[in-house]
Amino acid sequence: VQLQASGGGLVQAGNSLRLSCTASGLTFRSYSLAWFRQAPGKEREFVAAIKSGGASIAYADSVKGRSAISRDNAKNTVLLQMNFLKPEDTAVYYCAGSRSVINSSMRLAPAYNYWGQGTQVTVSS
Repeated sequence: VQLQASGGGLVQAGNSLRLSCTASGLTFRSYSLAWFRQAPGKEREFVAAIKSGGASIAYADSVKGRSAISRDNAKNTVLLQMNFLKPEDTAVYYCAGSRSVINSSMRLAPAYNYWGQGTQVTVSS
């Protein structure tokens, strides 16, 4: 199983980015997917998640209302649209996947057993 994240970059505060994570080696539609991020000197934190069926979605309070996670099962891709970016959104963003994630565990990193390599997002003020 491989997860390949892309779409990061350097943007000014207030702008948008769309992160993409393409998966291979798995039955994509059966997997729950999530995005986590880690800023320098901080622990990895949850950003957003979407269950395998797409009906259950969760967001961290810090991004709720200005981010949207979606999945395209035909392309084995999960997207994270981030709008109105803030300097505090600066971090390495990781996508993660797991076949079995219950709703109460969607926000927890240990619930995901496959991880991508990360993509850097830097937001300047």
